[in-house]
Amino acid sequence: MRTIKGPGIFLAQFAGDNAPFNSLPAIAGYMAGLGYKGLQIPSWDARLFDLALAAQSQTYCDEIIGMLAEKGLAITELSTHLQGQLVAVHPAYDAQFDGFTIPQMRGNPDARQAWAVDQLKLAAVASRRLGLTTHASFSGALAWPYMYPWPQRPAGLVEQAFDELARRWRPILDVFDENGVDIGYEIHPGEDLHDGVTFEMFLDRVGNHPRANILYDPSHFVLQCLDYLQFIDIYHDRIKCFHVKDAEFRPSGRSGVYGGYQNWVDRPGRFRSLGDGQVDFPQIFSKMAQYDFAGWAVLEWECALKHPEQGAAEGAPFIDRHIIRVTEHAFDDFAAGGADAALNRALMGLR
Repeated sequence: MRTIKGPGIFLAQFAGDNAPFNSLPAIAGYMAGLGYKGLQIPSWDARLFDLALAAQSQTYCDEIIGMLAEKGLAITELSTHLQGQLVAVHPAYDAQFDGFTIPQMRGNPDARQAWAVDQLKLAAVASRRLGLTTHASFSGALAWPYMYPWPQRPAGLVEQAFDELARRWRPILDVFDENGVDIGYEIHPGEDLHDGVTFEMFLDRVGNHPRANILYDPSHFVLQCLDYLQFIDIYHDRIKCFHVKDAEFRPSGRSGVYGGYQNWVDRPGRFRSLGDGQVDFPQIFSKMAQYDFAGWAVLEWECALKHPEQGAAEGAPFIDRHIIRVTEHAFDDFAAGGADAALNRALMGLR
């Protein structure tokens, strides 16, 4: 068994226009000072990272690796959550998701999708140049508006949506395979891959592609009332990335899992800073150790109540406390009698 790497932190929610959050060297120094050892980098944020240059220039990648190493940091994964979302967009969300792309692609869904696909392929090459073997992303969604349908869905709609989703992703997965990098799809409401069943539907349609894997985030399962511990038992072979994020679900007589269109702070299900919610992290980290998870434990901070800087400061020691240094021997080895085939046969009454 291997000890999980960490603590890491996803920079997307912390990047900003003011120092120290407006450049990779500055935010890296800040996070290192809080005790983080790894950074998950949002590849779309030009204040922190140049994705096209990273795919083209080994020198640029080596400079980033060296700069972070001087601060005691490594890159956990690159993220293409925004670009991955744009691989598959239902027309109902065109206007809202246009903000995820560059200005010249807005108002043109076909051009926007082509740009997103190219971004994913650049991320595969950049990840290889950076020495990474995992990548974090979203799947996008074509069927999500029909998740809880009235009137009922036409026969075959969901199947056709997943056929199309797989058709779009298969060439991207092949590029990631050529570069030796796994995609961890964050299993997330709003995406067509939002639970185990939908991940299996997708996996079947991409031919059980070895690069089609999972970013595990228990907070999204708390809000769906899904057994997030059993999920690890079922899918541990496909879990390649891990967001450490807390959540709580406290239904009332007025609102439940759909949240009543309320703001995050008023919903029965809401994300919380680490330790403030209901997620059973000791059991999660135990299962990750049990199944020999080889990746990073990465804080994703999303809380409607607590200031992000407090969440970040509390997150590093929280993760560090939960990482299990796996044992190298059994606890009862002191009583071992060694291997003796004759003794074993005698103990079973065999001659």
